[in-house]
Amino acid sequence: MTARRYILALDQGTTGSRALVVDPDGLVRGSGYVELAQHYPRPGWVEHDPEQIWTTTIEAVARAIAHARIAVSDIAAIGITNQRETAVVWDRKSGRPIHHAIVWQCRRTAPFCEQLRADGLEAEFRDRTGLVLDPYFSGTKIRWLLDQVPEARGRAERGELAFGTVDSWLLWRLTDGRVHATDVSNASRTLCFDIRTLQWSGSLCGQLGVPMAMLPEVRPSAGLFGETAGGDLPAGIPVTGMAGDQQAALFGQACLEPGMAKNTYGTGCFVLLNTGERPVASERGLLTTVAWQLDGTTTYALEGSVFVAGAVVQWLRDGLGIISRADESQALAESVPDTGGLSLVPAFTGLGAPYWDPYARGVLIGITRGTSRAHIARAALEAIAFQSRDVLDTMALEAGVPIRTLRVDGGAAANDFLCRFQADVLDVEVLRPAMTETTALGAASLAGVGAGMWKTADLAGRWRLERRFVPTMSPAARETAYARWRRAVEHARDWADH
Repeated sequence: MTARRYILALDQGTTGSRALVVDPDGLVRGSGYVELAQHYPRPGWVEHDPEQIWTTTIEAVARAIAHARIAVSDIAAIGITNQRETAVVWDRKSGRPIHHAIVWQCRRTAPFCEQLRADGLEAEFRDRTGLVLDPYFSGTKIRWLLDQVPEARGRAERGELAFGTVDSWLLWRLTDGRVHATDVSNASRTLCFDIRTLQWSGSLCGQLGVPMAMLPEVRPSAGLFGETAGGDLPAGIPVTGMAGDQQAALFGQACLEPGMAKNTYGTGCFVLLNTGERPVASERGLLTTVAWQLDGTTTYALEGSVFVAGAVVQWLRDGLGIISRADESQALAESVPDTGGLSLVPAFTGLGAPYWDPYARGVLIGITRGTSRAHIARAALEAIAFQSRDVLDTMALEAGVPIRTLRVDGGAAANDFLCRFQADVLDVEVLRPAMTETTALGAASLAGVGAGMWKTADLAGRWRLERRFVPTMSPAARETAYARWRRAVEHARDWADH
């Protein structure tokens, strides 16, 4: 009998579910991807069907295994990474969700966040969780579900309901309800978790109206979480790694030392800076978050979250119809020398760091009779880079160290125009690795460490550069372009009714 030798990484993202088969050398042998339907019941509201989250994940696994040409029995361990703040609540006995999952982008709990601020609670939440009071995070979503779904609060208080971010939901399904757990990185995104004591906070849960009986057990990011119970995957495969998608990408990018930074261009755009064993408090709209916990040591990060990045390219395709495939955006943007004075602020669901304005909305400004779809496409890609500069400028200031290089990953990182423009507006080198799906790779790496297949120290040597983008824009042009962007942002601020 051949020894199991492959890691299966599950990367359940906002717009789809991905699976990778990774060999003992850290090389990807197979992949599968299945899109996930988005539900928009009202403007600014976003939901997913938890059952479809599960079925798309299993379909992606089947495709990855077929692509790798291996048997399921060859899988040694499973790693999970996930869209982080999306909230799922389900019945412990039946395993059925009580409602659609409320997605991290959803703005429905903005009034409750305002109420918590008005009650003077922001400082306590900021100090204990490293987060801001924003609808982005899970805690207020749990409160909404318990208040809006009939009988849900009573059932939750009796211990009949379970809450989980998507990692917990997948682990529950893989283990057929035997394990209700999460890792420290996902727990740190809920508004319910004290990032210094590394425990759920009874005080914060009380302020949010979240019964602690609903919450999963919190564990380190690598180690045995449970084993598959059979069904869609054969019984007995250990789940040995887990982290939220952005922390997994930081790990997959081998940003293992303090001062190393990465930017993931996914549906949103997420910049993380490794700050080591010390949580760095932010005064300028960044988040302090747990990166991972390994071998008893907790690593922290500073994070800036941009809500709409790759999703703006999806909007060009599905909303405006000016491209038929996402990869057409590069050629279209490069067909014009500039945006013709056009600026696009894709605040479709508000603005994240450093603004934290849930009432901002998208703005397309500077339109003239000469504006074409090419100008709009270019403005959309430039907006991704400008939003990243907003975050990185703030990060360098607060961390007290200049960011000299930026490692990039995620789907939109394949866009050469975006990477060039990012280097230009930041005036730093942008490094794109040979493997840009580093979120899933990070989950595989954590699972490999958790299964004892390799050590954390081995991972840095596996990172491979595919292309280096060097800034060429003049300082005057850079600052002129950025100043125009900041003017456009001010027009987007505080637009929606509240």
